Amino acid sequence: MPPAHTPASAPARPPGLRERKKLKTRLAIRAATYALIRERGYDATGVERIAERAEVSPSTVLRYFPTKEDIVLWDEYEPLVEELLEHRPADEPLPQALRRALHRATALTLGENPHFGRDDMLLRVRLVAEVPAVRARLMESMSVTGRLMCRALAGRTGQGESDLEVRVYAMGLMGALLETVVHWVEQGCRDDLTLLTDRALAVFRDLPETRRS
Repeated sequence: MPPAHTPASAPARPPGLRERKKLKTRLAIRAATYALIRERGYDATGVERIAERAEVSPSTVLRYFPTKEDIVLWDEYEPLVEELLEHRPADEPLPQALRRALHRATALTLGENPHFGRDDMLLRVRLVAEVPAVRARLMESMSVTGRLMCRALAGRTGQGESDLEVRVYAMGLMGALLETVVHWVEQGCRDDLTLLTDRALAVFRDLPETRRS
């Protein structure tokens, strides 16, 4: 059997002052970047201008985000997907646990996020589609996110993080979620993103729960 998990309603440890300051700086840099891209275009938005708009130094921008593409793609709630999945009940089937964890992540990313709305999501997806550097960086970041998902899936099923089935499932899921968001944007964000996510997840079968000897 997979290890027990904390109930989904368990409160997370509140961030300390240092973490809150870091988040505030990251949010300011991202907001400045998106505003400048809307005003001047992607290529004309450089680190110096971003730093000036965010009221930080260029070195601070680069310390938080090594590349401009990282600013565009950064999501303050992304690390929570793994945590949300880990907090689902241990006896909950994997597809259902994934669905509920992703519902919560979607709500946090859009519906409950005062710092990143639908217009920002539209711009991000447009940049992914139109700017090769952003698209390439996204592929790199999906690899990192996929490894985190592998760890979460392994914890629930008892399989190894490096098992082929786990890796294929995790990376397939990452690609499916990306295509879901792209489809949502292409359709003018008219559909319910949560329902679209459910449709994407319906393609995936459950991973068998096994323990290595």
